[in-house]
Amino acid sequence: MFEVIKREGRARRGHFTCAHGGEVQTPVFMNVGTQGAIKGAVSALDLKELKCQIELSNTYHLHLRPGDGTVKALGGLHKMMRWDGPILTDSGGFQVFSLAKLRKITEEGVTFASHIDGRRIFMGPEESMRIQSNLGSDIAMAFDECVENPAPYDYVKQSCERTYRWLVRCKAEHDRLNTLPDCVNPGQMLFGINQGGTYPDLRIWHMQEIAKLDCDGYGIGGLAVGEETAVMYQIIEAVEPYMPEDKPRYLMGGGTPSNIIESVWRGVDFFDCVMPARNARHGKLFTWRGSMNIKNQRYRLDDGPIDPECDCPVCRNFSRAYLRHLFKAEEMLAMRLAVMHNLWFYNTLAERIRGALDAGEYAAFRAEFSPLLEQKRP
Repeated sequence: MFEVIKREGRARRGHFTCAHGGEVQTPVFMNVGTQGAIKGAVSALDLKELKCQIELSNTYHLHLRPGDGTVKALGGLHKMMRWDGPILTDSGGFQVFSLAKLRKITEEGVTFASHIDGRRIFMGPEESMRIQSNLGSDIAMAFDECVENPAPYDYVKQSCERTYRWLVRCKAEHDRLNTLPDCVNPGQMLFGINQGGTYPDLRIWHMQEIAKLDCDGYGIGGLAVGEETAVMYQIIEAVEPYMPEDKPRYLMGGGTPSNIIESVWRGVDFFDCVMPARNARHGKLFTWRGSMNIKNQRYRLDDGPIDPECDCPVCRNFSRAYLRHLFKAEEMLAMRLAVMHNLWFYNTLAERIRGALDAGEYAAFRAEFSPLLEQKRP
């Protein structure tokens, strides 16, 4: 399933296989298609051209629309989207955080008020596993509580203890669902999620406990939700020694180019973030010399590509001036082209990280590009 084939310090170069698609090369950035599509009018067929290896969709949103029963009736998320590569589905646990004003947490699970129509929805470990089984994803994430940072120690302790108990229930239900005759994807894997806020002792205790459950991989959750970047790195460094060596490690939602470079250096293999698509929809684009705002007046007559160092379909065919015009004219094509460029950039970043690890030159790559990609172009 997962094999580390090379190391440089804590950084790992590996490959991963699952029920759909060929061999995934790691480190990998997963492209976020929340409701079965990348926001910005990008389809699964486009993802192939943009070098995407794994697509990620949202359990909570697909449960609301079109309904996981509908997705199952259509043959699963792969068939509905026309995507034949790996899919990871989150558990709905992040909505425990993002919909804080619309939910109530108990030992059994979480009651939400739908953000669409206000109807009451209950989701616990078993419900999350059933929904993800209906979706037929390759990787199901365990149901957890993502706690905002900072939060009181006692609350975080109670929360991560409950998240452990929820994982035990997730694993039992996941194993049962995979044996059912009408299971969409009997090869679906389960990743556990490490929680514990910004408290290293809770993080380590929780990681030690969930590692005993022998999940197929492990996420580091509850980061990039309010804490300083340095604190995020400190938590990764504290947890990493206690994560199983032979399982993928996934930093959930952590997401600037520099975050990815630095987290690979600290031993992480999988990444996702809405940042490339979200920023693109507002005209904020990533280049190999830092980020830029394509709406700026300075690009009005600029007939060059977004990034002269980029070979994406957008940079090969369209100018900065044209893309700026599309944004100013509020044409839908502006968002589509910008999202395509940013996803290509992120997938190429992961590709170049793998190349640096293959060459044994990751330390030099990190030293050059981690600070450079944090900059804004003048």
